[in-house]
Amino acid sequence: MTTQLETPTDQQPVTVTKAGGAIGAVIGGVQLGGDLDPATVATIRQALLTHKVIFFRGQEQLDDAGQLAFAKLLGTPTLAHPTSKSIDGSEHVLPIDSDYGKANSWHTDVTFVDRVPAISLLRAVTLPSYGGATSWANTVAAYADLPAPLQALVDRLWAVHSNVYDYAGRVDETRIGGVDVKVRTHREQFVSQLFETEHPVVRVHPETGERSLILGHFVRRFVGLTSQESTQLFQLLQNRVTNLDNTIRWQWQPGDLAIWDNRATQHYGVADYDDQPRRLHRITLAGDVPVSIDGVRSTSRTGDATHYSALS
Repeated sequence: MTTQLETPTDQQPVTVTKAGGAIGAVIGGVQLGGDLDPATVATIRQALLTHKVIFFRGQEQLDDAGQLAFAKLLGTPTLAHPTSKSIDGSEHVLPIDSDYGKANSWHTDVTFVDRVPAISLLRAVTLPSYGGATSWANTVAAYADLPAPLQALVDRLWAVHSNVYDYAGRVDETRIGGVDVKVRTHREQFVSQLFETEHPVVRVHPETGERSLILGHFVRRFVGLTSQESTQLFQLLQNRVTNLDNTIRWQWQPGDLAIWDNRATQHYGVADYDDQPRRLHRITLAGDVPVSIDGVRSTSRTGDATHYSALS
């Protein structure tokens, strides 16, 4: 289903085409950059809130500077990462580069800090000849679809998130000759400062008022439960989030840009492209401190992330 939205008379219409039943839409009729008019920006933001992840094809005109200029129309950029230096030395752009690790586990970006990013923008730079898709899951729909007894449980449940197992710092121990030096150095940067934060498992979205699940692989344990209980419950809930009916899989093409609501999604970079290079550039926008359904804010246990991000 395609929706055509009103635009100024000297522009082609902006289209929003639903790409999946639970999540995702493709936006057409827009050339992204820092000079978009406010009405088009508002249309993009509303599509994002409605569909959770939106995709743009044919944006070859974008480079890092153009991606950043456009991102600033949607919010305030964070640093590239709380601990890891950008490979290219950019203040705001984090390369997701297969040479340094692969994002092949389900996660919400940077939930190990108290101020979870609101929005992420990911641009294709170097793509493999096959594979390398990214999948997203709708954490609002996952919560809404929980049976009432499970909702009653997670409504009062809290979890500890940590950066110890950050996806971009995961070490590939199977490489011949041991761990790659670049990967090891990157890993050391990721754990150079420990972050642990208590988040409610169910947060209230600050713009839509929807309830969503904060889970993903940064979760280390649930507060008040044993490690065995935490593992079993985590898997049960994660299975609800990542059920295929609740996801969308995007096969990247040159010129693609994806934007997702980090407060309402998880994502997974599929590592099915063998040893081919794959590189995408990510910018994240400042969010708020999550709030539980009874109004309690997330609490930092270890680490101060004020250097990383302002609060929206």
